Amino acid sequence: MVFQGKLTFSTHGRGTTSITDAIREQVHLSGVRTGLCHVFLQHTSASLVLCENADPDVRTDLERFMTRLVTDGDPVFEHTAEGPDDMPAHIRTIISGSDLTLPVSNGQCDLGTWQGVYLWEHRTAGHRRRLTVTVSGE
Repeated sequence: MVFQGKLTFSTHGRGTTSITDAIREQVHLSGVRTGLCHVFLQHTSASLVLCENADPDVRTDLERFMTRLVTDGDPVFEHTAEGPDDMPAHIRTIISGSDLTLPVSNGQCDLGTWQGVYLWEHRTAGHRRRLTVTVSGE
């Protein structure tokens, strides 16, 4: 059995947005009891991450680390068509990834106690982000 759903989220600029509940809902709608849930983000300047869900400081520290690693306006970047955060956003996406595959057990995403799925916006301005969720299995 294969199920595919589409989700759209609005971001408010750099930072993370929990999408765990929306992914769980897609798995529920699929009717799959045992299998895999693949989540794909259709953008090149945002990411999907599996991260701690209990302490928001983890995600704040992650953003601080990435800001230090990939600096806006770095003169080494030629691609600046959409501003000083453009190329850094692309690099951040390549580093952190645009898809996740999660196990489905007993009709639910089999996440650990402290795990959540997050959409990580890398642009300084908010955007509408589209995802494809494919659930396959029995």
